[in-house]
Amino acid sequence: MEPTPWLTADEQRAWRALIGLVTRLPGVLDAQLQRDSGLTNFDYLVLSALSEHPERTLTMSRLAGVSRSSLSRLSHVVAKLEKRGWVERTPSTRDGRTTLAVLTDDGMRAVQETAPGHVAAVRSIVFDGLDDEQVEQLHAIAATMLERLPDQQGAQRGGADASCSSSQRFTSVPHRKPPVAPPLRSTR
Repeated sequence: MEPTPWLTADEQRAWRALIGLVTRLPGVLDAQLQRDSGLTNFDYLVLSALSEHPERTLTMSRLAGVSRSSLSRLSHVVAKLEKRGWVERTPSTRDGRTTLAVLTDDGMRAVQETAPGHVAAVRSIVFDGLDDEQVEQLHAIAATMLERLPDQQGAQRGGADASCSSSQRFTSVPHRKPPVAPPLRSTR
């Protein structure tokens, strides 16, 4: 039996900081979204993803990939968003076996109303304490770590997912300006 390759002191410090971040950040963002709009971070992620795609439409399987979710979890969330009138599920006209998720006009208004407060929270918590070089480092580190995570079925990704680039794999904040919604960060 080979000895366990224990973490170095530097690795241990980095690991504990990362675990602290991934444990606390989702709760802080959920609290802001719940307080301001009655949404969870995942609800907003789904709405935001739809707002950024042509005709505000994605197949359910593509939406699951973009949101890094199982179809089962996504289906429950979409059902909840349907009850609020923000998303509709419709069969694809090209393939009757495929279900499309479509962001409604009311859903788009919800994204537009929610985005400013959410972007302000993300900016305050994540980006205001970083310089441009640190933002690039954060992206590179996060993208590298995401590539090493297994997908929902447990398979190692090992490379860019064919269905979306690493920049499109989601944070809860759109990476570009959705139609009529405010920009997320200034162009410096």
